[in-house]
Amino acid sequence: MCSSHSVGEDRKNFGERTPLNLNDIKGMRFFDPHIHVSSRTTDDYQAMFDAGIVGIIEPAFWLGQPRTGLSSFKDYYSSLIGWERFRSSQFGIKHYCTIGLNSREANNIELAEQVMELLPSFIYKEGVVGIGEIGFDDQTPAEDRFYREQLELAKEAELPVQVHTPHRDKKQGTTRSMDIAIEHGVDPSFVIIDHNNEETVKEVLDRGFWAAFTIYPFTKMGNERMVEIVKQYGAERIMINSAADWGISDPLAVPKTAALMKAMGVSEEDIKLVTYKNAIAAFAKSGQLDESDFLTEGAIDQSQKFEGNTILRGGQQPRPDKSSIIIK
Repeated sequence: MCSSHSVGEDRKNFGERTPLNLNDIKGMRFFDPHIHVSSRTTDDYQAMFDAGIVGIIEPAFWLGQPRTGLSSFKDYYSSLIGWERFRSSQFGIKHYCTIGLNSREANNIELAEQVMELLPSFIYKEGVVGIGEIGFDDQTPAEDRFYREQLELAKEAELPVQVHTPHRDKKQGTTRSMDIAIEHGVDPSFVIIDHNNEETVKEVLDRGFWAAFTIYPFTKMGNERMVEIVKQYGAERIMINSAADWGISDPLAVPKTAALMKAMGVSEEDIKLVTYKNAIAAFAKSGQLDESDFLTEGAIDQSQKFEGNTILRGGQQPRPDKSSIIIK
């Protein structure tokens, strides 16, 4: 499915002046399999729901600064399966997570060993659909050790693995991540290799792994490049995510990319695969989610409580009118 035309030609065809119109994908459902909503606002949740996002996966992540004790890991994992899952539901979005020791914090060996003892008490909880995000950052011996240990944990729990590929030496780190997974006897169909680019995609697909792409400004993958990848490689075993976090990122990256794909001539079926169905199929291997979960919309009651708390603060009313210039 190789393409002989360029992204530049496509842009010329439909015009750079044409604004991105989310109305073009109105009625479509989207699933973002990698987004750090703990760091996003309730306004982001509302915008995501309005844009058609019906489900998300939040991988365990680092805080931007090192955690200093085991209790902070425990509280954080608890929030992923507790408050954040509840908060998401209050905006009509189903929240799942992957639990793991991230590669950055794997280098604090003493603390990492304690976290490894903690993980089994969380990975079997409701809403946990995999081990992640794990893998390599600086590709140190400590990262290698704890990546391997978590692969074994995933095998034992029969859970998918969400692999973070490094920003530096990405091609080497991606190949190494796959080599180790195969060495440990992990079925490639249970492994989602994330943060791919043009250098890594072919090998990931050729070896039978899922290829995830992060639409993240300046540092990972732009959505024009993503359109070209789908045109070249097709939609099988490819998925996109936003990885939106506390950095400069966009929680609407998935629906925006779908709109761009439609404008640039990608079929609606391929759009549906890479922005919805493939991610659900990959993480459904956990036994924790199914596409039927997203086919009906339940009533939302924002006065509901989680451990005594609601998302409403100080007498607020549900769903304020954001079209008004007056804030009451």
